[in-house]
Amino acid sequence: MKRTLGVTALVCAGLLVATACGGSDSGSSGGSGGGPVTVTVMTWESADTNAAIKKALADFKDDNIKVELLDTPSGQYGDKLASLTQAKKLPDLFWCGNDTEQQYTSQGLLVDWADKIKNGNGDFKADKFVPSAMDNWKTADGQMGGLPSLMNTYGVWYNADAFTAAGVPLPKAGWTWDDMYAAAAKLANKNGAKYGLVADQLTSPDGPFTMSMYSVSAGGAPFTDNVNHPTKAEMDDKYQEGVQKLVTAIKNGSVAPPGYDAANVQSLFAAGKVPMTFGGQWLAAGFQTDKPKIKYGFAPFPQVQTPTTLYDSVGICTPQYTKDQDATFKVLEYLNTKVWDAVLPASPVAPPAYTPAQASYFDALTKARQPTVVDTVKADLGAEKTVGVRFTTTWAQQVGDLTTADYQPILLGKKPVSELSGYVGKINGLIKQGG
Repeated sequence: MKRTLGVTALVCAGLLVATACGGSDSGSSGGSGGGPVTVTVMTWESADTNAAIKKALADFKDDNIKVELLDTPSGQYGDKLASLTQAKKLPDLFWCGNDTEQQYTSQGLLVDWADKIKNGNGDFKADKFVPSAMDNWKTADGQMGGLPSLMNTYGVWYNADAFTAAGVPLPKAGWTWDDMYAAAAKLANKNGAKYGLVADQLTSPDGPFTMSMYSVSAGGAPFTDNVNHPTKAEMDDKYQEGVQKLVTAIKNGSVAPPGYDAANVQSLFAAGKVPMTFGGQWLAAGFQTDKPKIKYGFAPFPQVQTPTTLYDSVGICTPQYTKDQDATFKVLEYLNTKVWDAVLPASPVAPPAYTPAQASYFDALTKARQPTVVDTVKADLGAEKTVGVRFTTTWAQQVGDLTTADYQPILLGKKPVSELSGYVGKINGLIKQGG
C-alpha cells in the first residue's frame, strides 16, 4: 500500500513495550536568556510527507520557539523509538500509537496533557476532538500522555464492476451481515476471484474484535469492556451467532479462511481479483495515486440493528523531560490545527481527530471524486456504537497467540462454536494476571 502518512505503520510502532526510563536529557534547548527554545519533532512519515510537514512548520510564527523536524526513516521508526526511549533522548514531540501512549503514560514517561487540553485556549479543547479518540487516549486514572492526531476508520472496499456484473446490489450504509455473506457467495470463483471477501490483516474476522461489531450491533456485549484497561472479555449469545455465520461463510468458500496470506490483498483488489475486502480509509490515498482499472467504492461495515464500527487513532506524545512544556504544547497545537491543512490535500489518508481540521481532508476526497469514502468515513465518525481494534496492553501478543491456537480453529470448523468459552476463559486469565 502506498501510504504517505504511515497510518498503519503507527499500529506497528504501537506494539512496542516501553523500557522504563526517566532523566533530564531532551532535544529542547534555549529558553530564558539563551535565545529561542528548540522543539524537536519526529514522525514515521515518508520523505515526501515529511517535506510537506516541514514546509507547513516553516509558517509557525513565534520568535521564542524554533521547530526542528528530525530525519527518521519511516521503515525503521519502531527501532529508532525504542533506542531513543532507552537512551532517554526522545524528541519533544513524536508520533505514537495508542498502545505506546498507554504503556508509556502508565510508566510515568510522558507529559500528562489532560488538564491542559480540557481547559485549553480558544477552540483547541477536548470537546473539539472526536470523543472516542479522546476517551481511548485516557489511562485508567484519566491521564493523557499525548493527543490523538489522525483517525483510522474502517469498512468494506468493494469492486463495483464485479457487483454489477453479478447482479448484486452495491454495498451501502445499513446493509446487513447476511447481505454481505450472500454477496460474497455470489462473487466467489468469478473472474479470477477465489473468494468473495478477503480481509486485511488488521480487520480480519480471524481476530475477535471485528466480530465484536456483530454482537454490539445486535444488542449483545462487546468482546471486551475496554481495550486499554479491560476487566473482562466475553462472547455472549449474539457474538456466537455472528461467529456461526462466519464459520458457515468460510466453509462454503465465500470468505477467505484463517491463515490466508493477506499481504497482497490491496494489489489483488486493484487488479479485480478480490471483490470485497475489509480495510481502512487510508487505502483511498494509494488508490488515488495508483488508479486501479476497476470501479470501486467504500461502504460502512454491515449491521444487524444499531450502527456499529471499529475505531482507532494515532497521535503525538511528549516525554516527561521535555525542557519547555508550554513551548512544546504550542507546537503540538499547531500540528493538530494547521499542519494537516497543508498535508492532507495532497494525500487524504486519514481524517484529523481535531474536528475543525477535517474540512481539508473531506474537501480533498471530494475533489478526487471519492464520494463513497467521504460518506463512509463520516458515517464511521458518527456511528452510534464503536468497538476497539485490539488490546493496547503489554500482554496483547499473548492474546494473539491464543487467537491462533483457540479461536481460528473454531472458524475453520475444527472445533464447535461452544468452544469459544474456553478461549474467553484464557483471555480473562490474562486480564486477571495483568491487572
